[in-house]
Amino acid sequence: MQARAVDAVREWNARVEAEHGESAVYLMCTHGDLIKSIVADALGLHLDHFQRIAVDPCSVTAVRYTRLRPYLLRLGDTGDLAGLVPREDAPGAGGSPDAAVGGGAGAP
Repeated sequence: MQARAVDAVREWNARVEAEHGESAVYLMCTHGDLIKSIVADALGLHLDHFQRIAVDPCSVTAVRYTRLRPYLLRLGDTGDLAGLVPREDAPGAGGSPDAAVGGGAGAP
C-alpha cells in the first residue's frame, strides 16, 4: 500500500512539475492511513512506525518534493493555509533545494 501510494505521489509530482514548474501546488485527497504512510516515507520512517503519526479527518498535510528530498510542511493542519503558497526562498522554489541552515523559522 505504501509503495503504491508513494510511487503515485512521486509520479504525479513529476508530471505537475514538468507542466507547471517546481513551485506548483496541487491537491490529492485520500484516507488517513495512506496519508500517514506517505508522511512516514517523507520523514524516512520505517512503515512499522506510520501508526505513530496522527492525521485528523478533513485536515491538510503538505509535503514538498525536491530533487534532494521531501519536506513535511504541514501535518493535519485545519487552520490558515496561506503559508502553503510557495515563497522564492523556500527549499526547492528556485533557490537551494536543501533546508535552511539551523532549520529556519519558516516565517516570511
